[in-house]
Amino acid sequence: MRTDPYSGGTAGNVIANRLTENHNINVLIIESGPSNLHVLNSIVPFFATQLEDTEYDWNFTTIAQDSLGGRVLDFPRGHILGGSSSISESEYIYSPRLSDGAISLDAMFYTRGSSSDFDRFAAVTGDDGWSWDKLQPYIRKNEKWTAPADHHNATGQFDPAVHGFHGINAVSLGAFPHPSDPRVIQTTSELPDDFPFNLDMNSGNPLGLGWLQVTIKRGERSSSATSYLGAKFIDRQNLHVLLNTRVTRLLETRAPGPSQPVIRTVEFADEDTQKPRITLTATKEVILSAGAIGTPHILLHSGIGDAKSLKAIGIQPVVDLQDVGRNLIDQPALGNAWLVNSNDTLDEISANQTIRDEALQQWEKNRTGPLAASPTTHLAFSRIPSDSPIFNSVRDPTSGKNTPHYELVISNGAGLRPMQGHFISIGTTVVSPTARGSVSLNSTDPFEQPLIDPAYLATEFDIFAMREAVRSAQKFFTAPVWKDYILSPVGGLENATSDQLLDDYIRKGIFTSAHPVGTAAMSAKNANFGVVDPDLRAKGISGLRIVDASVMPFVPCAHTQAPVYIIAERASDLIKEAWGLL
Repeated sequence: MRTDPYSGGTAGNVIANRLTENHNINVLIIESGPSNLHVLNSIVPFFATQLEDTEYDWNFTTIAQDSLGGRVLDFPRGHILGGSSSISESEYIYSPRLSDGAISLDAMFYTRGSSSDFDRFAAVTGDDGWSWDKLQPYIRKNEKWTAPADHHNATGQFDPAVHGFHGINAVSLGAFPHPSDPRVIQTTSELPDDFPFNLDMNSGNPLGLGWLQVTIKRGERSSSATSYLGAKFIDRQNLHVLLNTRVTRLLETRAPGPSQPVIRTVEFADEDTQKPRITLTATKEVILSAGAIGTPHILLHSGIGDAKSLKAIGIQPVVDLQDVGRNLIDQPALGNAWLVNSNDTLDEISANQTIRDEALQQWEKNRTGPLAASPTTHLAFSRIPSDSPIFNSVRDPTSGKNTPHYELVISNGAGLRPMQGHFISIGTTVVSPTARGSVSLNSTDPFEQPLIDPAYLATEFDIFAMREAVRSAQKFFTAPVWKDYILSPVGGLENATSDQLLDDYIRKGIFTSAHPVGTAAMSAKNANFGVVDPDLRAKGISGLRIVDASVMPFVPCAHTQAPVYIIAERASDLIKEAWGLL
């Protein structure tokens, strides 16, 4: 049997690993990017932001965002084996806004979302297998809890009962203590109503403030490439990887008969020369795992999408599947920072090359020090009060009462860009947005970038929620423990003294959290909307399955790396079951 998952990204590598556990199954991974091996900035956790705007990034941009005053935003996605889990899979901390906007820094966050998020997946698809309880075995199959690199006592920083210790992808705690850590935890005692302590946000109830968990193993990033395609797996004789190769289209394997069209043929070409166009046909099925941007891009170029729109740009429709590329959901993010009365922040690494070189030498010697950890230390997830006036006109978009509306991301510093002074930053993210965008085409050339419209802050609720998130961050520093430590907000926040000025500040600083989902959403088997059935087979097509973030009908209140791993683990069993391999 031969199965061909496209893209060596977060989900694709999981599928490839699990299917090749059976030596009778041959899998080919077709990856458009280069290898992740020896890419220092992908290995060193602290340096990951330096992968943006390089050959390891797709270098996407959005279309002009009307709700942001016409701004065009960078939209980083991983162009490397491991996909965005090797560069920026949903793990961003935030630095002060400069004249050219906020910068983002990959921190490999591991957050699953709420139990209600997955129960809503089950309700929408009519498949109880997507519920929180039923997915627990797949969470454990993915996760290998690992002691932090500095081997500090982690008692009271996580709950071992909710974690897996025998999976494949490493999950750990921060491995470098910061002087701000005790103050952050003390805030949960001084302002317990607003920031209650949460021992483990991956329990299914993420509300509250807790210690960040990350996909780091012994001071190095743990991505889908380093874990699922690690040394013990990559040499399997039935597992093959083709790098620097772009899938251009999926083609009909045979003309449609009285039933569904069969699509098991992949067309691909060299990433750099864009030729020749080569085709390969899978024996059983193709698994498309190109992510929430790449998957609809390929489907649309293949004639799978809204027939009217495809004809308008000169593409012959093959399957009229109208929701392809629609329902794009991304969580808008914002960087906020405060000047502090301290010289012991991560800004020293940004501003002082000597200190940075010393930190790299320490990391190279024993994989410890500040570079071995995420700059973020803690997360806080919160809900807007149920009696808020926004709910007089807007229905609560969350999946349940244990699901937050926004997130605070706390970091002891401003990021990697040199600035004068020392800072603490709290990134704010709307994790349950109501805006829906799209991925579409304006060309028949598959090497041209798609049109990405995340529709940031395009709804009344999203701007309201971000406003509430910023105010929550401001309130965080009113706890007595921060007296004489916090000096002043910076980056424009100091001037946001009214609702209008705050909204202006927000719209000027919004950027992507890199958590796009929904563009090939799953729905019930008999539904007249959506792109895939609950078993992730493409509707109205034989031989094609989609496994990546695009299949999520809603964005979970999480950084989407962990949910994608969970989906891919279950998808592997669905595929095995379909072919009698379980």
